[in-house]
Amino acid sequence: MFKTKKINDKTVYYSDLLKTEHFFTSRELIVKDNIELVSKYLKINPDNLIKPSQIHSANIETVVENKKDYPDCDALILDKKDFAIYLNFADCTPIILYDEKNKTGAIAHAGWRGTAQQIAPKTVLKMKEIYKTNPEDIIALIGPCIGFECFETSSEAISKLKNTIKDTKGLFKDNFADLKGINKRQLEDIGVKKFDICPYCTICDNDKFFSYRKENKTKNRHSAVLKLG
Repeated sequence: MFKTKKINDKTVYYSDLLKTEHFFTSRELIVKDNIELVSKYLKINPDNLIKPSQIHSANIETVVENKKDYPDCDALILDKKDFAIYLNFADCTPIILYDEKNKTGAIAHAGWRGTAQQIAPKTVLKMKEIYKTNPEDIIALIGPCIGFECFETSSEAISKLKNTIKDTKGLFKDNFADLKGINKRQLEDIGVKKFDICPYCTICDNDKFFSYRKENKTKNRHSAVLKLG
């Protein structure tokens, strides 16, 4: 279940399913403008709070020592306790993945393009390749994004999204698609079983989160944040 907590009186959201430090920020806390505050809360060096340059790709990297920049990357894998990662969102789907057995994690940025390229399951499979992760050990948190009834897209995009999953039932209606549900089903198709899905829609709940569509291509972003415990 998703719940709220405060960081210096600013609301963030977290799942009680996942015990390692993580949260999804709200409109009240823009991470890039509050690096010192977030780093202090996470008890890390601000230089160790890492964000990739997101481009709606399916490119995945792993955080390494003495590397700050991760260009052309939309998922970061983390295995170091003295680092934290964050990715930015404003309608796209934030997905936090945590391997309970190996104590490694990742965040994936799944807009419709990333979802069509299956970035979330590809991130799990990359973790499997590097750490021998068993998908059944993964906890997947699917954060606030544009909801089913608000995400209308092209017929071409619908076709690409449908081709990523075995069972499309309940996830499409005309040119509307359920990005949270599609990402969940993609992960289920590779063996992930444990999920917590945020109920909020960035358009319907625009008082809580930023929306690129509703706010005239706003440059503001909320974030998904992960630090290993």
